[in-house]
Amino acid sequence: MKQLTNHGVPEELMKETVKVAEEFFQLPVEDMASFYSEDPRKGCRLYTSIDYDHEKVHFWRDNLRHLCHPLEDHVGEWPRNPTRYREVMGNYAVRMRELSLMLLDLICEGLGIESVYFEGAVPGLQVLRDEEWLALEPVPNTFVVNIGHALQVISNGMLRSAEHRVVTNAYIARTTVTSFIHPSNDSLIQPAALLVDRCSLPLYRAFPYDEFVRKLIKDTRDGEPPLKEYQISKT
Repeated sequence: MKQLTNHGVPEELMKETVKVAEEFFQLPVEDMASFYSEDPRKGCRLYTSIDYDHEKVHFWRDNLRHLCHPLEDHVGEWPRNPTRYREVMGNYAVRMRELSLMLLDLICEGLGIESVYFEGAVPGLQVLRDEEWLALEPVPNTFVVNIGHALQVISNGMLRSAEHRVVTNAYIARTTVTSFIHPSNDSLIQPAALLVDRCSLPLYRAFPYDEFVRKLIKDTRDGEPPLKEYQISKT
C-alpha cells in the first residue's frame, strides 16, 4: 500500500465527500432500509457482511456501495438524502476516476507495457506484512492506494495486492470512502504478454473476471486466498 499526495483532488471536495457519507449513516434506520440488499448484483445497496448466513467471521461495518460510471447511468439509484449526496459524491466520483486512470497509466509506464491493458482522521487500517499486522496512520489530504488482485495478475506478480483489515474503535466511528476501478465482467485477466516474454514464465493462468468476482466473494467468506486457484505451480 502507498499513500498518495499532490493528487490534484481538492481538499474541500474530499472533506465534503466524507461529510455526506457520515450524514447518510446518521439517518434514521427506516430512511436507510430501502437500500438494504443481500444481492451483490444490485447497482446501489446497503449491507454489512459478504455472506452473513454462511461466512465464518462477520464483518463489523455498515457499507453503502454503488456504481459510479457512467455517472448519468447510475446517479438516479443513489440516495436523495442527504440532499447534497448526489451532487457531492458525483463530483468526487468523476475526479476519482480521472485520478485512478492516471495511476493506471503510470503503473503501465513503470512496468513497460502499453496503457491499453487497461479516509478520515480515525486510524484503523492495517496491512499484513511478514505475518505481522502494521498500522497505516492516516495523513491529511492523502489517498491510500491498494493494488487489486487483477493488477497483480496482469503484472505477473511484479505488483502485489496487500492483505488488509480495519480494526474497530470503541469510541469513534470511522468513515471511509473507497473508490474501485474494475475490469469489465467479460474481461479475460492474464499476465501481460510483454512481461511474460521478457521477464519470466506466467505465474497465473487466464480467467474471466466475472468468474473471479464470484470466487472472491466465496473465498472472502471462507478466509481463503482468492488467487490460489489461478496460480501456476513451478516444476
